[in-house]
Amino acid sequence: MLILASQSPRRRELMKYITDDYTVKVSDVDETLPDGISPEEAVLCLSKIKARPFASPQDTVIGADTVVAIDGEILGKPANKEDAALMLRKLSGKTHSVFTGVTVIKNGKEHSFYAETKVTFFNLGDDEIAKYVATGEPLDKAGAYGIQGYGCLLVEKIDGDYFNVVGLPVSKLNHLLMSI
Repeated sequence: MLILASQSPRRRELMKYITDDYTVKVSDVDETLPDGISPEEAVLCLSKIKARPFASPQDTVIGADTVVAIDGEILGKPANKEDAALMLRKLSGKTHSVFTGVTVIKNGKEHSFYAETKVTFFNLGDDEIAKYVATGEPLDKAGAYGIQGYGCLLVEKIDGDYFNVVGLPVSKLNHLLMSI
């Protein structure tokens, strides 16, 4: 059985490009990371933590985690609307990185990778930020935006995998699944 260890509705939606034959399982994991950890280390660590509780000899388990990083700071999901607005102000007019770490556990072996996509935002005014935050869309997303929703209006350009920004580098994951 193929298991997606994620509560993200976006990852569930993206999995359809690979297969419809999978089950979703979610464990309540502590996502607290040590200070000074790099974004790459963070997403790899969290993807493993999410996948490991469901590892078994007969199953293939996929765990994933996404963060946004700018100027050395990791931005996870905002705590509230004020936090979302603060994050969006930090991203305004700048290029940031979106990292997604993926761990696949099959036959007791862990296979992990991460993908990085560069995203550049337009300069955003306070009214534009307030309007976007009022949609509620930013509240459950790393970096306080969803490129697949109204957040697309904030983005000037991307360099890399669009689906990585949504939350799952589908092509890279598919190639890994086919190779193991």
